[in-house]
Amino acid sequence: MIGIDWYLALSAVLFVIGMIGVLIRRNAIVIFMCIELMLNSVNLALISFSAYHGDVAGQILVFFSLSVAAAEAVVGLAIIIAIFRNNLSVDITRVNLLRW
Repeated sequence: MIGIDWYLALSAVLFVIGMIGVLIRRNAIVIFMCIELMLNSVNLALISFSAYHGDVAGQILVFFSLSVAAAEAVVGLAIIIAIFRNNLSVDITRVNLLRW
């Protein structure tokens, strides 16, 4: 059986990859996918801790998190579509809606 350390290490690696993607990339869709990767890495850590402690509460929390993530995906994709319609690009450096 694989120990919890490996799952937590995998979760940490996935989270760092997602964080680097958010900080480096300029494409809104790629940034959105990196945010989803970070969310799923946290879900993996929650399931790992839940399985390690033999408690179902963590798995229920992950199920709730996945349902919220689905709603977040809908809103995020709608924002990306709106950005594309205004700029004909998904490059976030061209978005200046909140700039002074």
